[in-house]
Amino acid sequence: MRYKAFNYDRKKLSNDTLLNLYKRMLKPRLIEEKMLILLRQGKVSKWFAGIGQEAISVGVTSALKKEEYILPMHRNLGVFTTREIPLYRLFSQWQGKANGFTNGRDRSFHFGTQEYNIVGMISHLGPQFGVADGIALASNLENKKQVTAVFTGDGGTSEGDIHEALNVASVWGLPVLFCIENNGYGLSTPTSEQYNCEHLADRAKGYGMESPIVNGNNILEVYNLLLELAESVRQNPRPIFLEFKTFRMRGHEEASGTKYVPQDLLDEWAKKDPLENFKTYLLDEEILTETIDSIFTTEIKQEIEDNLAIASAEEPVTVNLEKELNDVYKDFTYNEIKAFSGTEEIRLIDAISNGLRQCMERHNDLVIMGQDVAEYGGVFKITDGFVEQFGKGRVRNTPICESAIIETAMGLSIAGIKSVVELQFADFVSSGFNPIVNYLAKSNYRWNQKADIVLRMPCGAGVAAGPFHSQTNEAWFTKTPGLKVIYPAFPFDAKGLLATAIEDPNPVLFFEHKALYRSIRQEVPTDYYTLPLGKASVLKVGTAITIISYGAAVHWALETLENHPNISADVIDLRSLQPLDTETIYQSVKKTGKAIILQEDSLFGGIASDISALIMENCFKYLDAPVKRVASLETPIPFINQLEEQYLSKGRFEGELLKLLDF
Repeated sequence: MRYKAFNYDRKKLSNDTLLNLYKRMLKPRLIEEKMLILLRQGKVSKWFAGIGQEAISVGVTSALKKEEYILPMHRNLGVFTTREIPLYRLFSQWQGKANGFTNGRDRSFHFGTQEYNIVGMISHLGPQFGVADGIALASNLENKKQVTAVFTGDGGTSEGDIHEALNVASVWGLPVLFCIENNGYGLSTPTSEQYNCEHLADRAKGYGMESPIVNGNNILEVYNLLLELAESVRQNPRPIFLEFKTFRMRGHEEASGTKYVPQDLLDEWAKKDPLENFKTYLLDEEILTETIDSIFTTEIKQEIEDNLAIASAEEPVTVNLEKELNDVYKDFTYNEIKAFSGTEEIRLIDAISNGLRQCMERHNDLVIMGQDVAEYGGVFKITDGFVEQFGKGRVRNTPICESAIIETAMGLSIAGIKSVVELQFADFVSSGFNPIVNYLAKSNYRWNQKADIVLRMPCGAGVAAGPFHSQTNEAWFTKTPGLKVIYPAFPFDAKGLLATAIEDPNPVLFFEHKALYRSIRQEVPTDYYTLPLGKASVLKVGTAITIISYGAAVHWALETLENHPNISADVIDLRSLQPLDTETIYQSVKKTGKAIILQEDSLFGGIASDISALIMENCFKYLDAPVKRVASLETPIPFINQLEEQYLSKGRFEGELLKLLDF
């Protein structure tokens, strides 16, 4: 069958370049054909075929420099092969073996590799665009003059994260090529049921972006345009939205099949096969011969077989419990830095602001992002004056888009830059929940990529702010492996712990209680210093009972003891909820024989429940009474003072403490 679907314009491309583009498309096609055989044989578990879409992956990747990042999706095998990743490593990845990129922890194309400047996808699709924003932001900040390319399909463009990231890229002038592979279907849903505009490229007009529509099956159209655009974006950083028109010739994944696709549509697009059409063109132009084509095919097939043999001979992943647990977090060696200067009595909010400023001075590329954090100084004025000292490049106002900004922070981390993101209120983190728990938390475990990010979380009730500005929602995150959760109650702790959190290459959620910002004062060193994460503070020492708390509730416990000076109690301020200092808890409970846990959060599912269970499991024979949990009501947090006071656990703690002492 002779394919003549396209007119090819070679421009000034040499014969060698044309042959190289052909060979680069042939390679993923032959690999895919082999994978489909292995899938039927049960030797790979799943496959997402990109047959018929090779021109996009190969054309885009060939136009970029090797040091420029690409963020591909399932059907972009040509990205990986064009970057010349050894095939045995890809085969090992797909077989879940150690020579892959995830040590058997994630499958198919869910991986990244810094060695080849590729950042793989997660199944939630949308976060890819925000991460690309972060990598591109790093290019601008460091004047690298590099472009970042990121892929998604027509289905993914309906996700909110995509629109947030497009807006951020446009507002900040980020050098990103947003590559949309419009292949006709999102699994089985046709594009007519996904969006209501003629072209997806039309959407870019609202973001002020250039948005060319490209024949995604014409390799020369893709390659020549991308060469031109990539160089233009390097010199004049800006985002560009590219809609590649193509078609998915096989199922979303092989088990899905294509029964929902009309046969005449499949037949029509078969005539537009990018590989066969380009081959015909090269043969007609006498650039390629059947003999050379046969040589290419034989060489690639042999490479496939040789590398499959290597991967198949590799031993299965060895189960190692210690390694699995240790790889959840990036290694971090705490470096104690003591302050040698004097102290000053300051508020909690001042300690956080001073500590953050000193961290910005210590890490000269640290970036702060958040709503109104620049000239306005943040809603709590913690970053007031920072723009004048550090500039708008490092202190960045953001649109209202928590997901995209958290994803941008992840991209900065991939590019080697630390960041602090201020969530205006901890309640608003729900709008950025997905990238935190599915991207930041899992990256090191999945492919050894740190998420060097601190999320500052102004939280808590007691300020009559109502249901949407008063939550203390730490329990949403203490349950997620890969995250660290810090919750100081005093200015001294806040400053030292914040410094360590920023030093730590792992994602840290740093809770700051709003009611404590201006009500708690303490002598705090004026110099930079650090405190260890995962180490509780014993505020009082006693023998009758152990009181365990954190945040504002620590002060409630201390106030209660001031009213009952005869109670001999250990008071433990956890400070760090993940990691948790169980050693200090157990030592105290074994001494006192009684434990009460006070939290501001509502009871069910809170961290007090886990601490109680840990005490029961590890200290049961030392207990003289049941472990008691005291928490706020199982309701949203009300606005008016009298209802808020009734809601909070503060008013019930004294009675429960006395009951437990009398048990």
